[in-house]
Amino acid sequence: MSFRVITVLFLSCILWLTSFVIVPQASALTSVELFDLDYELCPEENAQGRSVSSGSLSPTNCFLITGKAKNTSGKPVVDADVYGRIYDANNNPVMANRSRVGGIGVVPPGVSDFKIRISVPTTQPTPLKLEQFKASGFAGKVRPYYYDDFRR
Repeated sequence: MSFRVITVLFLSCILWLTSFVIVPQASALTSVELFDLDYELCPEENAQGRSVSSGSLSPTNCFLITGKAKNTSGKPVVDADVYGRIYDANNNPVMANRSRVGGIGVVPPGVSDFKIRISVPTTQPTPLKLEQFKASGFAGKVRPYYYDDFRR
């Protein structure tokens, strides 16, 4: 074998071995348990508004979904998407064809409180039923430029 072939082979092996040592941190999806779910009417200053859906304006009621989030990962979870099913008193879905309810910016390790604002058409009767709620987020910032926009 020529010296050139041996050198290229040697450098390739060195690069391949160092790739196992120098690895970027993985930002895998982290599950967050949600429990003690309840809802309440929004405070007066946040309660006004109409919902725009499919080109129509319809009056809505504002509700805050409250509960506790349990993060067992040991690290803060950011951008946690909250999924669940919400039904009205007649078992009709409040958010048809949609299971994402909202998001939690940061869930610290351990148990913490959260609130998510939702709008429900006034035509749907209460009490609301909250079912199958779960959340998942990331161990690090996934969209770095997104966060820079909010610091200004």
